[in-house]
Amino acid sequence: MKLTGGFKPSGGFFDVPGHEVHLKEIEKKLVAEDLWNDPARAQVILKKKSGIENILQPFYEIEKQYDDLNVLLELSEEEGGEGMLDDAEESVKSLTVDLDNVELRSTLSSEGDRNNAIVTINPGAGGTESQDWAQILFRMYTRWAEKSGYKVEIVDLLPGEEAGIKSVTMTVTGEYAYGYLKGEAGVHRLVRISPFDANKRRHTSFAAILVYPELSEDIDVEINDDDLRIDTFRASGAGGQHVNKTDSAVRITHLPTGIVVSCQNERSQQKNRATAMKILKARIYAIKKKEQDEKLDEIIGEKKDIAWGSQIRSYTLQPYQLIKDHRTNHEAGNVNAVLDGDLDGFIQAYLLLRKESKGVSA
Repeated sequence: MKLTGGFKPSGGFFDVPGHEVHLKEIEKKLVAEDLWNDPARAQVILKKKSGIENILQPFYEIEKQYDDLNVLLELSEEEGGEGMLDDAEESVKSLTVDLDNVELRSTLSSEGDRNNAIVTINPGAGGTESQDWAQILFRMYTRWAEKSGYKVEIVDLLPGEEAGIKSVTMTVTGEYAYGYLKGEAGVHRLVRISPFDANKRRHTSFAAILVYPELSEDIDVEINDDDLRIDTFRASGAGGQHVNKTDSAVRITHLPTGIVVSCQNERSQQKNRATAMKILKARIYAIKKKEQDEKLDEIIGEKKDIAWGSQIRSYTLQPYQLIKDHRTNHEAGNVNAVLDGDLDGFIQAYLLLRKESKGVSA
């Protein structure tokens, strides 16, 4: 017995010959005598080389698994050992899982997909109810990131007066963080019995998620200093006496666009300013991309009112338990698991739908 068929996928992510040719061209550039006279250019080329190698590596690993599986099947056929057939069955299952993972990764080839993500969560109208919902979402994405091996850093967090949060901005650091999280941008709706209502009535709350790619160092966004208003204030979050007694927090307002970015997670005002500028550049870059192709949803998700009829996903806790994505129709009945960070099913459904609907990468 031998596995046969077209296991030489090509096109898009699987265009292995094309990637290999590109890799050889880059390797030729790296040995050019004059390249290292320009270290910045050399670093850009090295980064491209690393990116292509990361793309090819999963394919090579799967190809090796495929070849090893064929050998195992041939041996089991020759020797007639049931144990080998059991091993082959497990290998097929493992190969199937890995193929699914590579297929999912193949959807992440758009600009910025490999970058870190900047995530902002804002509650809708409703005071404490929606602020508590924003905090639940914050915990959900933090848990997902930790389970997925990403690092989360809070850039700015404004707590609610009674409970929850008024806003939070965080960075999710790791390869393809933006690619996986970009589909989470939009309005999220919660239906539950309110823990803040003495009459135990059912309430509906909304919160909006914005997701931006953190810009690569080789992307420069010019910002005129005259267009900025920079304010400093005392940080309101944790950090001890130093944070509370010095104006280390920074708020930057970009006057032409009205974008306001704050950072208070560092003790140093200079570091907070640098982080705030990084986020501001990412948001301005997103706006410029929108102006170029008028496809805002590809950068930060469709921007809608945080209210009825605009949600991308509904989380119903009462009178029944169900989480449903209105774009993909993907559902989950184990709401506790999802709110504890089990988002992979929703993320995968969105990425595969985008790929199918466009015929190209999401």
